[in-house]
Amino acid sequence: MTLSDLPPLPARSFTLIRHGETTANRDGIIAGCLDVELTVRGRAQAAGLSRYAWTDDVALFASPMRRATETAQIGFPNVPISPHPDLVERNWGCYEGLPLDRLPPRDSHPEQGEDWAAMIRRVHRAICGCLLLAADRPAVIVCHSGVIRATRLLTGQKSVGARAENAVPHAFRWTGTHHKEQIDA
Repeated sequence: MTLSDLPPLPARSFTLIRHGETTANRDGIIAGCLDVELTVRGRAQAAGLSRYAWTDDVALFASPMRRATETAQIGFPNVPISPHPDLVERNWGCYEGLPLDRLPPRDSHPEQGEDWAAMIRRVHRAICGCLLLAADRPAVIVCHSGVIRATRLLTGQKSVGARAENAVPHAFRWTGTHHKEQIDA
């Protein structure tokens, strides 16, 4: 699979937010599909999302994993959340629960895990689905670092870039010709 095999993402802006800090983030553990909790710091980071100027009609989506839905609930307390199963983090298979320094290369297919190309296709499907459901409302998606990295490739960036900071909005603004990532730190 190459990215050219996928249709382009819809020509509209959207925002991705990585969940707040988790126990696995704090401890340097590969969490992937492990359903780990937010730390006290992670909950405070999520609460900090209220300092951004969100519109009243935001369409809020989240990974069904606890760390993402809790971040969305805390950060957007009066907004209904639509969970989307394709927004989950990558399944690192036999590497889940190990120290981060054991993480295999991104383009590998970890034993009992998810292939990188399959994840990119899944993230493409998720973003297209969320934008369709959002209709004309601004789409905000609370997800995971791997989802943001895959999205960078899907929007034409040359690399996956650095791991996204916890609870920091990454706006993918439509310029009229392409998406441009803007980190709203």
